[in-house]
Amino acid sequence: MTTSYSRKGRLLIVVAAVAAGAAIAVGGRATAQQQQTGAQQQDFDKVQMDVVQVRPNVYMIVGAGGNTTIQFGDEGVMVVDTQFPQVSAKLLTAIKSVTDAPIRYVVSTHVHGDHIGGNEAIAKAGRTRAGGNVVGDIGAAATSSAGIIAHENVLKRLSVDPPAGQQAVPFGNWPTETFFGDKREFLFNGEAVQIIHEPDAHTDGDSLVFFRRSDVVATGDLFTTVMYPFIDTANGGTINGYIKALNAIMDITVPSNVNEGGTMVVPGHGRLSDEQDVIEYRDMATIVRDRIREYAKRGMTLEQVKAKKPTFDFDPRYGTDTGFWTTSMFVETIYKEMVKENPPAPAKGNQRNRSNQSKGSGE
Repeated sequence: MTTSYSRKGRLLIVVAAVAAGAAIAVGGRATAQQQQTGAQQQDFDKVQMDVVQVRPNVYMIVGAGGNTTIQFGDEGVMVVDTQFPQVSAKLLTAIKSVTDAPIRYVVSTHVHGDHIGGNEAIAKAGRTRAGGNVVGDIGAAATSSAGIIAHENVLKRLSVDPPAGQQAVPFGNWPTETFFGDKREFLFNGEAVQIIHEPDAHTDGDSLVFFRRSDVVATGDLFTTVMYPFIDTANGGTINGYIKALNAIMDITVPSNVNEGGTMVVPGHGRLSDEQDVIEYRDMATIVRDRIREYAKRGMTLEQVKAKKPTFDFDPRYGTDTGFWTTSMFVETIYKEMVKENPPAPAKGNQRNRSNQSKGSGE
């Protein structure tokens, strides 16, 4: 079921997918030129799909773009995130290597192109379930493709409020079924599936997908193992929301022996993980946020904060000075949020001047 190639090769593919995927991300700091450059840097012909069994009926597929999670059974297949459109044929082949069941649902964890690029191709390869007046009124078109599920903010970003620098997303990649509020949940293949919205985190439309019986969580880019959290402010992301989302993942996960194993976590990018990996990532994000918050409260400038190197102890694992999302950008994004949250107090001299002006005016 798995495509055989070296561990080093898999790592290179994951890193390349992260860089190009986020460059093609709709919004954030990616410009149109960066988007095009990121796509050109990817040699999609050389991409191989690595199929990893997580549970008997749940697999993680690593290729180009965000990780894909599939759950399958007698009712069909649910696909969470669909990578780049250029590898859709390879992704379909990888899915079929595991199961011949029809694809019923595609779930998009958020708006970025490296997670929704294959939506149209994967959905068209499946068939949704419908009956009664729906089929009678619409005909075969009612069931001719799988449904694409996402939070309503994903559809809003794609159709109503595109940020500067966004490339057009084909209509076929848009959600066909949206939900609002905290979550959508239903039974599929005899298993409770919860699609849980985490607001204002990586973006404002992020969802994690929890397969309850299988005890597997697909997080999208609410958690990765290869980079600092990408806070896409143009699409509504915040560091505070991101940390809340990591805590929400930890509320779901349950460890096994000595905090290893237990609930399996499929990250947006990187290796298969468990609760301890999420804890370490949450701690990192919280520590960096709190350091920068304290510096902002002291009235330090961005340059002074960067000179303090608030990410120093985490840089060997997550830091980079190149690419679409550098360590410097991560620090600057948090700093701006913390300054907005903790605006500097007026200088004492200004306070005295205002007081004298008030007395002079007879107030």
